[in-house]
Amino acid sequence: MVNNTTQDCPTFVTHLECSLTGEVYQADMLHGLSSAGRPLLVRYDLEAVKAAISRDDIAARPTDLWRWRELLPVRRTENIVSLGEIETPLIPIPKSAGSPNVLVKDEGRLPTGSFKARGLVMAVAMAKELGVTRIAMPTNGNAGAALAAYATRCGIETIVFCPEDTPEINVREIAVQGARVYRVNGLIDDCGAIVGKGAAEGRWFDFSTLKEPYRIEGKKTMGLELAAQFGWKLPDAIFYPTGGGTGLIGMWKAFDELEKLGWIGSERPRMYAVQASGCAPIVRAFEAGLEHAERWEDAATVAAGIRVPKAVGDFLILRAVRESGGKALGVGDPAILKAVEDCAKKDGLLLCPEGGATLAAYREALRTGEVDEDERVVLFNCATGLKYPMPPANAAIDRFAPIDFDAL
Repeated sequence: MVNNTTQDCPTFVTHLECSLTGEVYQADMLHGLSSAGRPLLVRYDLEAVKAAISRDDIAARPTDLWRWRELLPVRRTENIVSLGEIETPLIPIPKSAGSPNVLVKDEGRLPTGSFKARGLVMAVAMAKELGVTRIAMPTNGNAGAALAAYATRCGIETIVFCPEDTPEINVREIAVQGARVYRVNGLIDDCGAIVGKGAAEGRWFDFSTLKEPYRIEGKKTMGLELAAQFGWKLPDAIFYPTGGGTGLIGMWKAFDELEKLGWIGSERPRMYAVQASGCAPIVRAFEAGLEHAERWEDAATVAAGIRVPKAVGDFLILRAVRESGGKALGVGDPAILKAVEDCAKKDGLLLCPEGGATLAAYREALRTGEVDEDERVVLFNCATGLKYPMPPANAAIDRFAPIDFDAL
């Protein structure tokens, strides 16, 4: 733990570490990728954390993201930026899932309506702490909205680049929340290339997925929350919509830290990385037994949030999936849309397409015997379904004409 008279937030960060080589990097300095071109992971003095707090201390706090502050990197309370990051609920969907043991962790309840708030609140707070004044990022929509909101709140200038077919509501919310947003005639990695070129020229700091170290730390709170919500015993399986995979990587890291603290045992959920069959580089690499995933050409899916042709943290995703005994699973757009419709009509929960992909993948895994209906399973709905196009509802009544109530 750093002892500093200006520090008033209990943090235990010791250093950063290359996720590929283990090379050590100094904490409290601005970093992007490691010298090996791979994500950096934040490391903590977990023995000191263990001596400082207990599970009971955590349980006694308000159930928001910042209850986990000893396992988060922000050192000074003044640098915390927040829009009210709640602990998201676990919602059973017995009718559409076919099992009472399937729960949806509904991340659409977070600020800006998606789980991107977790990662970006942490990354922006650390950018503020480390003196960053200008940020750029590529996005498929929700990440850009979260970045715009948090960066605007603490006065950091933001430029966002998104594919030209990004949902209109996402583009507009990014703009209305104070960022400059540009549509690019390409996919998210084409947008990332623009961001990378500008960063290399010193125009801004690159906030691309996993190209700064702290988004993982925000996303790992999903795993911390699950542990607490399940009484410090993890579920049997987790189905996670996987594009860049930050949350899957973060949860795997959280479980490791919790075990080292003695708060959970060695049991782990099987991690299922869910992708759309129209953009499934992780699935292809998993099935081929590869450590890295080649770029997926001509990526196309209704689930825009997981349309990521190439992920910089591919090997970390694949490592977590394999170590857990899980799989990478691909599902088609028709199955995704059917899952969204069924969950809304049968269980009253409106999933986003990416959340629908996890339900579709669970259904297929149940059919093939990959999972059992008695197992406790968590599906991640990563954003509110209200942000996405819905089928038209055009039925109308003429109040001046006779009404056939039997036909209603």
